[in-house]
Amino acid sequence: MSDKLLHRQAGSTAEDPFELVVTPESAGWGFSGLRILALDHDARAVSTGDSECIVLPLSGHCTVEVAGETFALTGRTGVFDGVTDFAYLPRDIEATITGTGRFALPAARTTTKLAARYGPAENVPIELRGAGTCSRQVHNYCLPHTFDAGRLLVCEVLTPGGNWSSYPPHKHDEAREGESELEEIYYFEVGGGGMGYQRVHGTDERPIDVLAEVRSGDVVLVPHGWHGPSMAAPGYDLYYLNVMAGPGPERAWLICDDPAHGWVRRTWESQDLDRRLPFGGTR
Repeated sequence: MSDKLLHRQAGSTAEDPFELVVTPESAGWGFSGLRILALDHDARAVSTGDSECIVLPLSGHCTVEVAGETFALTGRTGVFDGVTDFAYLPRDIEATITGTGRFALPAARTTTKLAARYGPAENVPIELRGAGTCSRQVHNYCLPHTFDAGRLLVCEVLTPGGNWSSYPPHKHDEAREGESELEEIYYFEVGGGGMGYQRVHGTDERPIDVLAEVRSGDVVLVPHGWHGPSMAAPGYDLYYLNVMAGPGPERAWLICDDPAHGWVRRTWESQDLDRRLPFGGTR
């Protein structure tokens, strides 16, 4: 795939009723997908097909009716207002989402079929990661240690304006000791109508070269290679949703730092966490 196709601008992948659609086929890979659904006091039926997914409110609230159950999602006013509750939908099922707001449906192709479930906001681990200008906040919704799924891995990262996250650059594109093979989608929203920047670079054996100016509604696809930093421009807080899945028999998120920049982690020991964190207050 051309490196230019790895950055997809807001609206360029819309398919009614979704504002954004990334499927394994459209991404040119095997597992990861994402849809964004906007509702205005209405209802939409969604099918999961061969993928599991979660319904994650970006803004607003909804109910999710699936397999004879109804999950009421309190949601949130926006992505910088703290964690949200969510609903898990298994593969091969149809659900009806009714409400007002914008809802992310990160997905992963899987052969495993689990039960539909509710994910309470109070069970979502909030991690304050890094220090100094590398300080950021991570919401670990659907990772191996936080929520059971077949292949799907989902978290979101909030970065104060002027800071760098997804840094040092790291990769997860090989199945080996200490590293798992995962495709990744970055979905962005930027506070105040501003912009951010995303870098992806490859190895000599597997070159890739992306430096994208990103705005709200954009996505960057990471099929392989070192990714990061995600740069929040001064004055504009940066949000991104990470969706990952891969072919490995074990559902794991194992990363390898770019050896040229891994030393940066050691500098955090002598720096304070950015005082603008946490976003959304504390529980």
